[in-house]
Amino acid sequence: EFEQWGFNVYFVAPVDPASIPSDPEERFAFCMRTPGCIELTWNYGSEGETGPVYNVGNGDATGTKDGEAVRGGFGHLGITVPDVYTACARFAELGCEFTKTPNSGGIKGLAFFKDPDGYLIEVLPQGSLVTKP
Repeated sequence: EFEQWGFNVYFVAPVDPASIPSDPEERFAFCMRTPGCIELTWNYGSEGETGPVYNVGNGDATGTKDGEAVRGGFGHLGITVPDVYTACARFAELGCEFTKTPNSGGIKGLAFFKDPDGYLIEVLPQGSLVTKP
């Protein structure tokens, strides 16, 4: 839970529950180095909405009833990869549209691109955040 930033993340991976560390910092590191781990992000703000809240993770008006930017709900998917920069080079070659490249923005070493339906996909390193020039 990241109350200070208004979102929660949930990690999903095929692991033995007994192998998950109890310490929160160790648990996060475990998630980040587990192959096939998927991150689901929930942004606060949709709790008071009636009916389902659909959001492509872009913070835009897609799927809203009133045309206003999304105020919460599902945020985006995240995937872990061995090398963010190599993965992003491949995604760029495949024509993916990036909303954040690994060296842009405040946090270096991770990226966001849109899938063919416009959903945001976060690209995270398996392990520690690594930056390259």
